[in-house]
Amino acid sequence: MLIATGFYSGYLPKAPGTWGSLVGVLLVFLLHALSLQIYLSVVAGLFIVGSFVAGEAEKILDNRDPGVVVIDEIVGMLITMIAVPVTPLTMALGFILFRVFDIAKPFPVNFFDQHFHGGLGIMLDDVVAGIYSLIIMQLIFLLAF
Repeated sequence: MLIATGFYSGYLPKAPGTWGSLVGVLLVFLLHALSLQIYLSVVAGLFIVGSFVAGEAEKILDNRDPGVVVIDEIVGMLITMIAVPVTPLTMALGFILFRVFDIAKPFPVNFFDQHFHGGLGIMLDDVVAGIYSLIIMQLIFLLAF
């Protein structure tokens, strides 16, 4: 439950996904100095571990995709910030973009949310929301620089 709830940040009042995303922001700050290969390995590892622990938390709580499980938001934020220079501005922009895609659930985010279940289902919609956010972040930097 410690990992599934993002060090219990998912239990904070109101908007647990936002709190989990903020834990993701903190992890980005801690991991951004790693090489891209190691960063991607950490993200992949957290996705695998997250799929398992999210599924187990779902069973423990006897609730489909419980709000307190925020490992998916953490991984989504890490995906959002792949190969993005880390500054307060980029972190704020990435955070906002990810939250918008996570909440709005445009296609195919909503497809994964509705058609996949268990730990993998919990993780996949946020992975896709993170990919959408990553694409926009990369386009911004491509066009701005």
